[in-house]
Amino acid sequence: MRTTIDIPEDLFREVKTRAVQQGTTLKNLMTQFVLSGLAVKDTGAAPMVRRMPPPVAILRTAGQAPIPALTNRELNSILEAEDMEATRAVSAMLRNKA
Repeated sequence: MRTTIDIPEDLFREVKTRAVQQGTTLKNLMTQFVLSGLAVKDTGAAPMVRRMPPPVAILRTAGQAPIPALTNRELNSILEAEDMEATRAVSAMLRNKA
């Protein structure tokens, strides 16, 4: 049977990586996970906690404080601001020519 599920991107990458490492398909690995989850009896134990993602690389320059890497959201915000400024500059230039 075919279905669509929505899972977080980081979880998808982790599962896909594990499938490659085990030499199996994503479909087979997900099927194994679902079967093993269904096979576990409800013991009332606390839910399993997911591992933390690997630490983000930090740019270090000798003699200066470390600069943490930017998140995708921060990078997109900077790029959008630069695009808006470039658009304003072009619009102003076109208005001045008219």
